[in-house]
Amino acid sequence: MMRSLPLFHRVAGQSVIVLGEGAAAEAKRRLVERAGAYTSSELEDGLLRGARLAFVAHEDAAACEADAARLRAAGVLVNTVDRPDLCDFTVPSLLDRDPVLIAVGTSGASAGLAKQLRLRLEALLPADLGRLAETLNSARAKLRARWPIAADRRMALDAALAEGGALDPLKDGAAVSVDEWLAEAPAPVTVEAIELTISSDDPDELTLRQARLLGSADAILFEPEIGSAVLDRARADAVRRTLPHDGSLPRGLVLVLRRAPNA
Repeated sequence: MMRSLPLFHRVAGQSVIVLGEGAAAEAKRRLVERAGAYTSSELEDGLLRGARLAFVAHEDAAACEADAARLRAAGVLVNTVDRPDLCDFTVPSLLDRDPVLIAVGTSGASAGLAKQLRLRLEALLPADLGRLAETLNSARAKLRARWPIAADRRMALDAALAEGGALDPLKDGAAVSVDEWLAEAPAPVTVEAIELTISSDDPDELTLRQARLLGSADAILFEPEIGSAVLDRARADAVRRTLPHDGSLPRGLVLVLRRAPNA
């Protein structure tokens, strides 16, 4: 179960309260301003400007507790530096390939671990990954014309962006292949059903193939014995139906999950 709900909050042109002095407060101000917001260093001024987020970075613990309580009472979401117990939200370690933004968080458990994971990912992702995102965004009209049905577009993109696909995002230069892919991509299969046998309720024991298919399937048909922890690895918007099922299903990839005998 997730301990936090990860969100990307748009703050450009808005006020964000940052209280405190020193390195920690300055780091939060730089982060906020990098996201296009402007900072309010006074609590009352920030509230008057309609701030919805606040960072509290006082060195004095009592001052942190007092300001966090006042902000929360005013309906503002609060992050208190190095005080997870006083935080409504935490700040992840960020990998920026604008407009691609990858956030690595630990729900406040270990900022150092989040940073090291982000540094490993930095080495894996091409410098031009953002260009691929921008190119796909610019190609929206062409994508709709090529595949008018949303499920077909999703399947085509899933195939192209998968490992070894025409637009594999972990390969340099994928952005320049978008037009060629659009011209040559085959029509997607209307419905593709794949059956998987699940041998454990521990999602960490899923094979790489099983985890990949769960993350991309449009519909999941499962036996009641399949554990919820495994089902949580599926796309949040995937249709889920308990077996036996004889009703209609969406276009796209359908996974049939069955429990292994004696598992």
